[in-house]
Amino acid sequence: MVGQFIGGRTSSRYFRYEVVGLRQSEETEKISYPIRSSGSVFIIVPENRMNQEMQRITRLGGRIVNIQPLSFEPKTDS
Repeated sequence: MVGQFIGGRTSSRYFRYEVVGLRQSEETEKISYPIRSSGSVFIIVPENRMNQEMQRITRLGGRIVNIQPLSFEPKTDS
């Protein structure tokens, strides 16, 4: 996903959402892993999908309590 091609440019900006209150629902039953009903869940989202992910979290009954930018900078040998 890092450096994903998006409409003529690459997206290297990612954000980490801290989400609380996710619950098991009809939509989450479709996925192959359980969702914890308590505590925080961290989700890493590319910049171009932030809106869609916020809507999905809301549909699942979650609440975003924190958003932090992440930087994936390649290591350089100096």
